[in-house]
Amino acid sequence: QVHMVESGGGLVQAGGSLRLSCAASGSIFDIKAMGWYRQVQGKQRELVAAITRGGITNYAAAVQGRFTISRDNAENTVALQVNSLKPEDTAVYYCYAEQVGIVLKSWGQGTQVTVSS
Repeated sequence: QVHMVESGGGLVQAGGSLRLSCAASGSIFDIKAMGWYRQVQGKQRELVAAITRGGITNYAAAVQGRFTISRDNAENTVALQVNSLKPEDTAVYYCYAEQVGIVLKSWGQGTQVTVSS
């Protein structure tokens, strides 16, 4: 099983920036996609951004142009640069990894991002 550990969340004013990082360890093999979801209490977890091993990215419409996902395949890390933050970006952000041949994603414990207006 892959163990995911996030860091970099915090409290920031609207318009500010943060950099979220996530490192994968453990039974790492053939990680295909990595990315980030976020969840507001009482709502479903939603995809924020994803990146394939080859570097193809996908963003939610709400964050397009403000967030940038990156990945280091050698280090098995994924990062999310979040700029121009809005109060509606407030959520717990979870990183994940998908492995070839394994249906379930591996998840981190989550990191809180709070944006004040």
